[in-house]
Amino acid sequence: MKAIRLVGAALLAAASVAVIHASGPIAVYARVDKVAIDPNPAAPGTIQIWGVFSVGNPKRMNDFQPVSRGYLYYKLPARPDYRQLALQEWEDLKGVAGTSQIVAFGSQFFGSPTVRQADEAPRSPDEYSLNFGVRRISAQNGAAPVRAILDFKP
Repeated sequence: MKAIRLVGAALLAAASVAVIHASGPIAVYARVDKVAIDPNPAAPGTIQIWGVFSVGNPKRMNDFQPVSRGYLYYKLPARPDYRQLALQEWEDLKGVAGTSQIVAFGSQFFGSPTVRQADEAPRSPDEYSLNFGVRRISAQNGAAPVRAILDFKP
């Protein structure tokens, strides 16, 4: 019985470390229009996420840059153990594409992505960062980045 408790405590401690490492201020609030996974969904390497974004300010945590339309270009995380989680999040992003649902994802602790203009060729992808998954955000949420996306006019 004592061994079971020790194993349980060790597992709980390990899970806590993973959450602490992967959490942090949100990197991106987005209204996703479409998603393209390249070279293809069966052999993913990069993702383009098109839509309207409010991305974290790389110089000030919990602060956000002005909203802009374009696309984010990511590559899979370098850490092999994060790749499967990233692919699951990419599927979640595909699932909300075109729905007008606002979502939050990524961690500012690992940098903020670059919003690229629609006519900009995809090169030098940002590394996809993990946080607490792709979270659906209520349109009633009063956060400034959410309001800015809702009020965005092209």
